[in-house]
Amino acid sequence: MIRNYVKIAWRNLIRNKAFSIINISGLALGMAASLLIFLWIQDERSIGTQYPNAAQLFRVMENEIADGRIVTDEDTPGILADELKKRFPEVVYAAGFSDTEEHVLSVGEKVARQKGNFVGADWLKMYGIPLLAGSATTALRSPNNLVISEKLAEIYFGDPTSALGQSIRFDNYTDYQVTAVFRNLPANAPDQYDFLLNWERYLNREPWLKVWENAGPGTRLQLRPDADPARFNAKLKPFLKGRNKDISAHFNIELFLQPESEAYLYSTFKNGQRDGGRIEYVRLFVVVAVFILFIACINFMNLATARSVKRAREVGVRKVVGAERASLIGQFMGEALLLTTLALALAIGLVLVMLPVFNQLTDKQLALPLNQPLFWIALVGLLVLTGGLAGSYPALLLSSFSPVRVLKGTLRFGAGAQLFRRGLVVFQFVLSMLLITGTVIIYRQLQYLQSKNLGYDRENLIQMHGEGKIAQKYQLFKQELLRMPGIQSVSHMQTNPLANGNTTDGVDWTGKDPTSMIQFNNTWVGYDFVKTMKMKIVRGRDFSPGFGTDSTNYLINQSAAKRMGYKDPVGQPLSFGRKPGVIVGVIEDFHFNSLHSSIRPLIIRLEENWNYDNILIRPQPGQAEQALASLETLTRRLNPAFPFAYSFVDTEYAKLYKSETVVGKLATVFAVLAIFIACLGLFGLAAFMAEQRTKEIGVRKVLGASVVGIVALLSQDFLKLVLIAIVLASPVAWYAMNQWLQGFAYQIDLDGWVFVLAGALSIGVALLTISFQSIKAALMNPVKSLRSE
Repeated sequence: MIRNYVKIAWRNLIRNKAFSIINISGLALGMAASLLIFLWIQDERSIGTQYPNAAQLFRVMENEIADGRIVTDEDTPGILADELKKRFPEVVYAAGFSDTEEHVLSVGEKVARQKGNFVGADWLKMYGIPLLAGSATTALRSPNNLVISEKLAEIYFGDPTSALGQSIRFDNYTDYQVTAVFRNLPANAPDQYDFLLNWERYLNREPWLKVWENAGPGTRLQLRPDADPARFNAKLKPFLKGRNKDISAHFNIELFLQPESEAYLYSTFKNGQRDGGRIEYVRLFVVVAVFILFIACINFMNLATARSVKRAREVGVRKVVGAERASLIGQFMGEALLLTTLALALAIGLVLVMLPVFNQLTDKQLALPLNQPLFWIALVGLLVLTGGLAGSYPALLLSSFSPVRVLKGTLRFGAGAQLFRRGLVVFQFVLSMLLITGTVIIYRQLQYLQSKNLGYDRENLIQMHGEGKIAQKYQLFKQELLRMPGIQSVSHMQTNPLANGNTTDGVDWTGKDPTSMIQFNNTWVGYDFVKTMKMKIVRGRDFSPGFGTDSTNYLINQSAAKRMGYKDPVGQPLSFGRKPGVIVGVIEDFHFNSLHSSIRPLIIRLEENWNYDNILIRPQPGQAEQALASLETLTRRLNPAFPFAYSFVDTEYAKLYKSETVVGKLATVFAVLAIFIACLGLFGLAAFMAEQRTKEIGVRKVLGASVVGIVALLSQDFLKLVLIAIVLASPVAWYAMNQWLQGFAYQIDLDGWVFVLAGALSIGVALLTISFQSIKAALMNPVKSLRSE
């Protein structure tokens, strides 16, 4: 019997080639998209979970409570890790972790920039980093120890074994000894580095980190397997009281743990509570995958039920000769599973073809895990789910036919069956409309972020790190560079102009409430900073060499002036870090962090000769290439031990929204795919409807109906369904995208034209799809269609 069912299924598949191709293609595209999204989601969720002791690894976070706000970040005192390990028996390992930075590592003639961190001695043991040479226990014990990756060992020494005990020069200043070589980190590791340095060396280089009131690096812990994180959190929360002198009734810092396995996906906090992060994108694409799979399944259901009249006589005969409904359901479900199996095989082929492009789009290294049993279980689950969903309604409908009515030729579908089929088309286009609207809004928000005025001109602004001889001879570097062709102005800034995380509450001014603890961002700059950045001074003046007292004076932004309550801040006293001075100018508010956060009060002080800052160079208009050539010539002459490196601020700014850009591209791709799959089904349905009404069309043409009138007649039913879908989808799309936009402090307005555009696009695509079959039917010779009459 099963063999007979397979034969019938195969014959039906071959006999109805066009509809079989449409069904298989739609299901294959839907499953291929779902598989790609599954691989992406699996990779996203795996970040931070690949360590041997992942369940016991935590990051120490700070909730800073001041000025009516709670700010959460990962910055902690540099001496926190060792203190926690001493104080709490639950802590197995603890290590500090600095920001990842580029430094120049050289061995003889081999000189290159590499990314690395300063870490505590427990780091390698805590994270279970596999070593190819050396011991995790002793690798980071001494200040001159250096641990490098397998990649660096091959670059500088040929192989990991040869690297052990060798010397590497660091920033042309200090020699370090290689004490261990670790296996290259996987691409989805949350922390990416190629070398590690001793933590004590870092604290000695940055002595301010030894003060409890200061915070900068991160702190990571490994708890005992039997330790209760909730109880440990309760003990950890007040830990800084008594150690940090700033903590008072008006300012407090509370510590808590965040599991390492959650840190990547749940990176956003609001009012001290976890408030999403990249997990929102994971959830979004789960929904997208389900939408696309539903659209593909709806195609199958619609086409199968529409063509069910073709198989009504077969069902009637089978029932007359004794076939039970259960066996008929099994037969039709089997046919659906056969089609789904063929579609799944095609989908796997499509995924293999598309993966390189998909990896390039998402900047990942995904691959089909064909050697993992869980993947094959997931494939079987996808097969059963898709086949069952697509084949369930057609199987139930076909098996319910009455043999008497079928064999008499009086079979008619009731209003319920037609309503259900139309409902499926509406649902299909509701999903498509949601994807189109979401894509348009994401694109507009990204365009807004890229074009928003930041309060300075980021175009053609060059940034480079002051290092080596340039840091030591900044004045000479600046003077010589200004004499070279293509250079308009030069300055420097302590922090990256796009990421200023420096905060302080040590600010005093006349009239300040002594009980308030207000957080200000701060930085120091050189002369010509405002000129180089092309900022606007709304009151007062910029720092100037003509005023010798400017070394103790300050610039502030408008937000700081507003927070201080000064009506005219210029000339008013201000003390920062117990250094009294006066405000000489107010700068128009500018963005010094991502647009995810609003502009905060900022204080700027003058430090013309400070080393190791970000040097900012403004080329003459239209002379960026000449400016770069001049910059490279001077850099190689003054700083030959360091490779020439620079970046454009606008390029770095674009990188701030890399995640959003990737999501926008993926949303566009999958929205187009969803529309295409929906149109495949609409195309097949329109073809079937035109076939069913062939004689009606012939009669109408004989009676004088025009081609336009017939096309309108065949199209209007489908267009009504699309219009209903637009009405239903628009409020849902508005709510969903409004929630997404809340993650940005600065955002576009949800204008009505966006929904009109998405609706018009849906109508246009549907009309184009339907019109092909409608026009083909309308142009048919009525003699052929009426010949049998």
